[in-house]
Amino acid sequence: MTFDLTIPSQLLAALTPDLILMAGATLLMVLTALRPEGSASQRGIGKLALVVLVATAVAVVAMIMAGNNVGPGVIAVDRFRWTADLIFIGAAIGTVLLSMEYGDKEHIPQAEVHVLVLFATAGMMTLAAARDLMIVFLGIEIMSIAVYVLAGLNRRSAKAAEGALKYFLLGAFATGFLLYGIALTYGATGSTNLSVIGKVIVDHQLQSQSMLLIGVGLLLVGFGFKVAAVPFHMWAPDVYEGAPTPTTAFMASAVKAAAFAVFLRIWLEAFPQMDRAWILPVWWLAAITMLVGNVVALAQRNIKRLLAYSSVVHSGYLLVAVAAGTRLGSAAFLFYLVAYTIATFGAFAVVTTIGTAGERNQDLSDYEGLWSVRPGLAIAMGVCMLALMGFPLFGGVGFFAKWYLLQAALGSPHNLLPLSVILVLTSVIAAGYYLNVVRVMFMKPRPEGAAEIGPIGPLTQGVLAVTVALIIGLGLFPSQLATWTRGSTPMAPNQTAAQATNK
Repeated sequence: MTFDLTIPSQLLAALTPDLILMAGATLLMVLTALRPEGSASQRGIGKLALVVLVATAVAVVAMIMAGNNVGPGVIAVDRFRWTADLIFIGAAIGTVLLSMEYGDKEHIPQAEVHVLVLFATAGMMTLAAARDLMIVFLGIEIMSIAVYVLAGLNRRSAKAAEGALKYFLLGAFATGFLLYGIALTYGATGSTNLSVIGKVIVDHQLQSQSMLLIGVGLLLVGFGFKVAAVPFHMWAPDVYEGAPTPTTAFMASAVKAAAFAVFLRIWLEAFPQMDRAWILPVWWLAAITMLVGNVVALAQRNIKRLLAYSSVVHSGYLLVAVAAGTRLGSAAFLFYLVAYTIATFGAFAVVTTIGTAGERNQDLSDYEGLWSVRPGLAIAMGVCMLALMGFPLFGGVGFFAKWYLLQAALGSPHNLLPLSVILVLTSVIAAGYYLNVVRVMFMKPRPEGAAEIGPIGPLTQGVLAVTVALIIGLGLFPSQLATWTRGSTPMAPNQTAAQATNK
């Protein structure tokens, strides 16, 4: 097996953001090992991590402005990659900011958190850029190893240790499925390059070959775990509940976004002409995920577990866009991914603030009467809940994300009308737990003896202000984001012909 890893000069330039991030992460890892003890030095590492992330974001914006799109190879250079990178970097910046104040409260080593967030983000950017299954595997491992450690970094918490161990063991198991899927796909097509795989399948009419079908199925199982789709979601509630809340925010937003980004690219670039083989499994995966996630979420009293099942539900919604298998579906997918990431991160930022030392105050009863004591937090949480629900007007960008998703499903050539009905019905069910959080905060009195909520740090205030502003701003002016996402969809050179044939 040989690989063509020759990198043209324009591709080398396109790796600049990744190189900046990896170099910065490595430097901070060394500084963390050499730093003196004390919160001041830990905050210094956090500030340097922010500098690295901002520099990476500037490099990504420069690549967007350069407007270079390079043809098929092992590395993608397109707007889909850059858009995904900005999502990851934005979530990483928010995580570092939250961790700088959270670490002081929980006495968790902040410097290690910042370094691990940088390495995890580097893995995510590798995934967004991958046009080869081996590069996909490399990116998943870089990201996953860092996140495994982040999930269990609170050594004093038994829940964190349990969740991290469960995440590691099940993650390793899922990686095995991915590797077998990659191996069988290579065995059937003779390549791990996504564009070559797509071309070989068309040229040799391999759509019904058993080895390839099994390989695609194993890939679907592996990615089903990474995106926490039912029935591969069982790790998510325990891990989300036990992990430090800023880490949970990072996992629920950026990690899920990275897994979905590479999932969409693989499906649309390598297997578009096999849509009849994989649409049905994705259809059922989306339907079961939406139904089970919503029903179980209704019974949750712990806010982090509720948001964990909310994350599972949104995996189902995003799978609807994947099942659409069209350019409109890809645009709706990217729009929804942006909206979901912002709203989820904002919700967990509020949870970070409400929780006292030891990750307490996570029950819904702790949010009763929040409006009367912390109106700003109540408004921020309310906006995030309505955005995740897809509520008109006050839900901001969340409503348009759900609307575009429904349009893509109804416009798909694969008859997704039943799936569209399930999407609408489960969105109504979701109102039961999203609006319940809003009701508890605004319509219930603050109970006597309720734990006092400490002051909101300036960094957390900034994160909340930005997330709420983005939800409302993008909700008022959704056309700009919609236009951008329509021009940022991944598409293989041979996909147009393949779709025309299947229609």
